[in-house]
Amino acid sequence: MTVPASMRTVFVTAVEDERDLAGAATMIDSLRTFGGPLAANPVWVFETDGGAPCAVLRGSGTSVHAVDPSAGKPRYPAWAKTAACARAEEMAGALYRSLVWISPDCLVVGPPVLFDLDGAIRAALRPVHVRNVGSPAAGPPDAYWRGILRAVGVDDVTSTVESFVDCATLRAYYNTHAFAVDPSLGLMGRWSALFTGLAADDGFQTDCCGDLLHRVFLHQAVLSALIAANLDPPAIRVLPEEYGYPYHLQGEIPPDRRAETLNELVCIACEDRPMEPGAMTDILVEEPLLSWLQSGPGS
Repeated sequence: MTVPASMRTVFVTAVEDERDLAGAATMIDSLRTFGGPLAANPVWVFETDGGAPCAVLRGSGTSVHAVDPSAGKPRYPAWAKTAACARAEEMAGALYRSLVWISPDCLVVGPPVLFDLDGAIRAALRPVHVRNVGSPAAGPPDAYWRGILRAVGVDDVTSTVESFVDCATLRAYYNTHAFAVDPSLGLMGRWSALFTGLAADDGFQTDCCGDLLHRVFLHQAVLSALIAANLDPPAIRVLPEEYGYPYHLQGEIPPDRRAETLNELVCIACEDRPMEPGAMTDILVEEPLLSWLQSGPGS
Protein backbone atom coordinates (compact mmCIF):
# COMPACT_ATOMS: atom_id res chain seq x y z
CA MET A 1 0.00 0.00 0.00
CA THR A 2 1.21 3.50 -0.82
CA VAL A 3 -0.12 6.83 0.38
CA PRO A 4 0.18 9.98 -1.78
CA ALA A 5 2.47 12.61 -0.26
CA SER A 6 -0.47 15.00 0.09
CA MET A 7 -2.32 12.44 2.22
CA ARG A 8 0.49 11.46 4.59
CA THR A 9 -1.09 13.37 7.47
CA VAL A 10 -3.80 11.44 9.35
CA PHE A 11 -6.13 12.90 11.97
CA VAL A 12 -7.06 10.85 15.04
CA THR A 13 -9.76 11.29 17.68
CA ALA A 14 -11.56 9.15 20.26
CA VAL A 15 -15.18 8.80 21.32
CA GLU A 16 -16.22 7.54 24.76
CA ASP A 17 -19.79 8.85 25.07
CA GLU A 18 -22.59 10.64 23.25
CA ARG A 19 -21.08 14.04 23.97
CA ASP A 20 -17.80 12.99 22.32
CA LEU A 21 -19.76 11.59 19.39
CA ALA A 22 -21.52 14.90 18.75
CA GLY A 23 -18.24 16.78 19.18
CA ALA A 24 -16.36 14.48 16.82
CA ALA A 25 -19.04 14.93 14.15
CA THR A 26 -18.70 18.72 14.38
CA MET A 27 -14.91 18.61 14.50
CA ILE A 28 -14.70 16.37 11.42
CA ASP A 29 -17.10 18.58 9.51
CA SER A 30 -15.03 21.64 10.45
CA LEU A 31 -11.91 19.93 9.10
CA ARG A 32 -13.67 18.97 5.87
CA THR A 33 -14.97 22.53 5.47
CA PHE A 34 -12.03 24.69 6.55
CA GLY A 35 -9.01 22.36 6.40
CA GLY A 36 -7.71 23.71 3.07
CA PRO A 37 -5.07 21.32 1.64
CA LEU A 38 -5.67 18.87 4.53
CA ALA A 39 -9.47 18.92 4.31
CA ALA A 40 -9.73 15.54 2.60
CA ASN A 41 -7.08 13.75 4.63
CA PRO A 42 -8.03 10.57 6.49
CA VAL A 43 -9.65 10.75 9.92
CA TRP A 44 -9.47 7.71 12.22
CA VAL A 45 -12.12 7.66 14.94
CA PHE A 46 -11.54 5.29 17.86
CA GLU A 47 -14.57 4.18 19.87
CA THR A 48 -14.03 2.70 23.29
CA ASP A 49 -16.79 0.27 24.21
CA GLY A 50 -19.72 0.76 21.87
CA GLY A 51 -21.56 3.01 24.34
CA ALA A 52 -21.59 5.70 21.68
CA PRO A 53 -21.59 3.84 18.33
CA CYS A 54 -19.55 5.77 15.81
CA ALA A 55 -20.79 4.15 12.60
CA VAL A 56 -22.65 7.38 11.79
CA LEU A 57 -19.27 9.10 11.39
CA ARG A 58 -18.07 6.81 8.64
CA GLY A 59 -17.80 8.58 5.34
CA SER A 60 -15.38 9.67 2.69
CA GLY A 61 -11.96 9.52 4.34
CA THR A 62 -13.34 8.81 7.82
CA SER A 63 -13.07 5.33 9.35
CA VAL A 64 -13.98 3.89 12.74
CA HIS A 65 -11.79 1.59 14.84
CA ALA A 66 -11.95 -0.01 18.27
CA VAL A 67 -9.70 0.71 21.22
CA ASP A 68 -9.36 -1.67 24.17
CA PRO A 69 -11.15 -0.21 27.23
CA SER A 70 -8.71 -2.03 29.52
CA ALA A 71 -5.86 0.23 28.35
CA GLY A 72 -6.14 2.53 31.38
CA LYS A 73 -7.89 3.17 34.68
CA PRO A 74 -11.40 4.69 34.75
CA ARG A 75 -10.32 7.49 37.09
CA TYR A 76 -8.11 8.76 34.29
CA PRO A 77 -10.42 10.08 31.58
CA ALA A 78 -7.52 10.60 29.18
CA TRP A 79 -6.80 6.88 28.83
CA ALA A 80 -8.78 6.77 25.57
CA LYS A 81 -6.58 9.50 24.10
CA THR A 82 -3.35 7.67 24.87
CA ALA A 83 -4.70 4.28 23.81
CA ALA A 84 -6.12 5.66 20.55
CA CYS A 85 -2.84 7.37 19.68
CA ALA A 86 -0.89 4.18 20.40
CA ARG A 87 -3.21 2.12 18.19
CA ALA A 88 -3.13 4.76 15.45
CA GLU A 89 0.67 4.72 15.55
CA GLU A 90 0.63 0.97 14.94
CA MET A 91 -1.76 1.40 12.04
CA ALA A 92 0.22 4.28 10.54
CA GLY A 93 3.50 2.41 10.35
CA ALA A 94 5.77 4.01 7.77
CA LEU A 95 2.87 5.10 5.56
CA TYR A 96 2.23 8.41 7.32
CA ARG A 97 4.60 11.18 8.34
CA SER A 98 2.20 13.05 10.63
CA LEU A 99 -0.21 11.61 13.17
CA VAL A 100 -2.44 14.45 14.39
CA TRP A 101 -4.44 13.96 17.56
CA ILE A 102 -7.38 16.34 17.78
CA SER A 103 -9.86 16.17 20.64
CA PRO A 104 -13.59 16.00 19.88
CA ASP A 105 -14.06 19.28 21.78
CA CYS A 106 -11.97 21.15 19.21
CA LEU A 107 -12.85 22.84 15.92
CA VAL A 108 -10.74 23.46 12.84
CA VAL A 109 -11.45 26.98 11.60
CA GLY A 110 -8.54 27.41 9.19
CA PRO A 111 -6.08 25.24 7.21
CA PRO A 112 -4.00 23.41 9.88
CA VAL A 113 -0.93 23.12 7.66
CA LEU A 114 1.61 23.30 10.51
CA PHE A 115 0.44 19.86 11.63
CA ASP A 116 1.90 18.50 8.37
CA LEU A 117 5.41 17.48 9.46
CA ASP A 118 8.51 17.13 7.32
CA GLY A 119 11.77 15.24 7.78
CA ALA A 120 13.36 17.81 10.09
CA ILE A 121 10.29 18.51 12.26
CA ARG A 122 9.14 15.42 14.16
CA ALA A 123 6.47 16.89 16.44
CA ALA A 124 4.29 20.00 16.64
CA LEU A 125 2.67 21.11 19.90
CA ARG A 126 1.39 24.14 21.80
CA PRO A 127 2.57 25.08 25.30
CA VAL A 128 -0.05 24.58 28.00
CA HIS A 129 -2.70 27.23 28.52
CA VAL A 130 -2.11 27.59 32.26
CA ARG A 131 0.47 26.27 34.69
CA ASN A 132 -1.82 23.86 36.61
CA VAL A 133 0.62 21.03 37.56
CA GLY A 134 3.51 22.44 35.51
CA SER A 135 7.02 22.50 36.93
CA PRO A 136 8.55 26.02 37.24
CA ALA A 137 11.80 26.10 35.30
CA ALA A 138 13.59 28.12 37.98
CA GLY A 139 13.54 25.34 40.57
CA PRO A 140 14.05 21.58 40.77
CA PRO A 141 11.23 19.24 39.73
CA ASP A 142 8.86 18.24 42.50
CA ALA A 143 8.07 14.64 43.42
CA TYR A 144 5.35 14.42 40.76
CA TRP A 145 7.65 15.46 37.95
CA ARG A 146 10.60 13.49 39.35
CA GLY A 147 8.46 10.36 39.17
CA ILE A 148 7.43 11.11 35.59
CA LEU A 149 10.96 11.95 34.48
CA ARG A 150 12.29 8.80 36.13
CA ALA A 151 9.69 6.73 34.26
CA VAL A 152 10.74 8.38 31.00
CA GLY A 153 14.38 7.60 31.78
CA VAL A 154 15.92 11.01 32.46
CA ASP A 155 16.79 13.09 35.52
CA ASP A 156 15.54 16.36 34.04
CA VAL A 157 14.85 18.19 30.77
CA THR A 158 16.37 21.51 29.72
CA SER A 159 13.75 22.87 27.33
CA THR A 160 11.16 25.31 28.65
CA VAL A 161 7.87 26.86 27.55
CA GLU A 162 5.74 29.81 28.61
CA SER A 163 2.13 29.02 29.45
CA PHE A 164 -0.19 31.01 27.21
CA VAL A 165 -2.71 32.46 29.66
CA ASP A 166 -0.78 32.96 32.90
CA CYS A 167 2.68 33.45 31.35
CA ALA A 168 4.58 31.04 33.64
CA THR A 169 8.01 29.75 32.57
CA LEU A 170 7.89 25.98 32.91
CA ARG A 171 9.82 22.85 32.09
CA ALA A 172 8.60 21.60 28.74
CA TYR A 173 4.87 21.16 29.28
CA TYR A 174 2.64 20.87 26.24
CA ASN A 175 -1.09 21.02 25.70
CA THR A 176 -2.82 17.94 24.28
CA HIS A 177 -6.01 19.30 22.74
CA ALA A 178 -4.34 19.02 19.35
CA PHE A 179 -0.80 18.04 18.39
CA ALA A 180 1.16 16.21 15.70
CA VAL A 181 3.91 13.62 15.96
CA ASP A 182 5.87 11.51 13.50
CA PRO A 183 4.50 7.98 14.04
CA SER A 184 7.79 6.40 13.02
CA LEU A 185 9.27 7.57 16.35
CA GLY A 186 7.18 5.11 18.34
CA LEU A 187 6.45 7.72 21.00
CA MET A 188 2.69 7.15 21.15
CA GLY A 189 3.06 3.52 22.19
CA ARG A 190 5.52 4.56 24.88
CA TRP A 191 3.20 7.35 26.00
CA SER A 192 0.33 4.93 26.50
CA ALA A 193 2.52 2.39 28.31
CA LEU A 194 4.13 4.97 30.62
CA PHE A 195 0.83 6.65 31.42
CA THR A 196 -0.84 3.32 32.17
CA GLY A 197 2.12 2.25 34.30
CA LEU A 198 2.10 5.40 36.41
CA ALA A 199 -1.69 5.21 36.79
CA ALA A 200 -1.26 1.69 38.18
CA ASP A 201 1.71 2.57 40.42
CA ASP A 202 0.16 2.67 43.89
CA GLY A 203 3.19 4.38 45.44
CA PHE A 204 3.27 7.14 42.83
CA GLN A 205 -0.49 7.58 43.09
CA THR A 206 -0.42 7.85 46.88
CA ASP A 207 2.56 10.19 47.05
CA CYS A 208 1.97 12.40 44.01
CA CYS A 209 -1.60 12.10 42.69
CA GLY A 210 -3.72 12.72 45.75
CA ASP A 211 -5.71 15.50 44.08
CA LEU A 212 -7.81 15.57 40.92
CA LEU A 213 -5.60 18.09 39.11
CA HIS A 214 -2.53 15.84 39.20
CA ARG A 215 -4.58 12.90 37.95
CA VAL A 216 -6.34 14.82 35.18
CA PHE A 217 -3.09 16.18 33.75
CA LEU A 218 -0.91 13.12 34.22
CA HIS A 219 -1.18 12.11 30.56
CA GLN A 220 -0.17 15.62 29.48
CA ALA A 221 2.85 15.73 31.77
CA VAL A 222 4.01 12.29 30.65
CA LEU A 223 3.79 13.22 26.96
CA SER A 224 5.65 16.48 27.60
CA ALA A 225 8.52 14.74 29.38
CA LEU A 226 8.65 12.07 26.69
CA ILE A 227 8.81 14.61 23.86
CA ALA A 228 11.43 16.77 25.61
CA ALA A 229 13.59 13.77 26.50
CA ASN A 230 13.57 12.22 23.02
CA LEU A 231 13.61 15.15 20.60
CA ASP A 232 16.08 17.97 20.29
CA PRO A 233 14.43 21.42 20.31
CA PRO A 234 14.96 22.00 16.55
CA ALA A 235 12.84 18.90 15.86
CA ILE A 236 9.89 20.29 17.82
CA ARG A 237 7.64 22.87 16.18
CA VAL A 238 6.20 25.04 18.93
CA LEU A 239 2.93 26.00 17.32
CA PRO A 240 1.70 29.61 17.30
CA GLU A 241 -1.28 30.66 19.37
CA GLU A 242 -3.65 30.17 16.43
CA TYR A 243 -3.34 26.42 17.04
CA GLY A 244 -5.17 24.96 20.01
CA TYR A 245 -6.36 28.43 20.98
CA PRO A 246 -8.25 28.09 24.30
CA TYR A 247 -11.54 29.74 23.48
CA HIS A 248 -13.00 28.23 26.65
CA LEU A 249 -10.58 30.53 28.55
CA GLN A 250 -11.25 33.61 26.44
CA GLY A 251 -12.12 35.80 29.43
CA GLU A 252 -8.87 34.89 31.21
CA ILE A 253 -6.47 35.47 28.31
CA PRO A 254 -4.44 38.69 28.61
CA PRO A 255 -5.85 41.37 26.27
CA ASP A 256 -2.66 41.53 24.20
CA ARG A 257 -2.91 37.78 23.51
CA ARG A 258 -6.66 37.52 23.09
CA ALA A 259 -8.01 36.81 19.60
CA GLU A 260 -10.51 39.39 18.40
CA THR A 261 -12.03 37.31 15.59
CA LEU A 262 -12.58 33.59 15.29
CA ASN A 263 -11.47 33.78 11.66
CA GLU A 264 -7.88 34.65 12.58
CA LEU A 265 -7.46 31.27 14.29
CA VAL A 266 -6.74 27.78 12.93
CA CYS A 267 -7.75 25.27 15.60
CA ILE A 268 -9.64 26.08 18.78
CA ALA A 269 -10.43 24.25 22.00
CA CYS A 270 -14.07 24.80 22.93
CA GLU A 271 -14.62 22.47 25.90
CA ASP A 272 -17.86 23.70 27.51
CA ARG A 273 -18.23 26.90 25.53
CA PRO A 274 -21.36 27.09 23.33
CA MET A 275 -20.43 27.70 19.72
CA GLU A 276 -23.67 29.30 18.56
CA PRO A 277 -22.83 32.76 17.18
CA GLY A 278 -25.50 34.40 19.35
CA ALA A 279 -23.74 33.16 22.48
CA MET A 280 -20.25 34.18 21.34
CA THR A 281 -20.29 37.72 22.62
CA ASP A 282 -16.56 37.88 23.40
CA ILE A 283 -15.24 37.23 19.89
CA LEU A 284 -16.20 38.42 16.43
CA VAL A 285 -17.29 35.74 13.94
CA GLU A 286 -17.19 36.61 10.25
CA GLU A 287 -18.11 34.72 7.10
CA PRO A 288 -17.78 31.94 6.14
CA LEU A 289 -17.51 30.70 9.73
CA LEU A 290 -20.62 32.61 10.74
CA SER A 291 -22.91 30.78 8.32
CA TRP A 292 -21.30 27.42 9.10
CA LEU A 293 -21.85 27.81 12.84
CA GLN A 294 -25.40 28.98 12.30
CA SER A 295 -26.29 26.06 10.05
CA GLY A 296 -24.60 23.35 12.10
CA PRO A 297 -22.24 20.56 10.96
CA GLY A 298 -23.01 18.61 7.84
CA SER A 299 -25.41 21.19 6.43
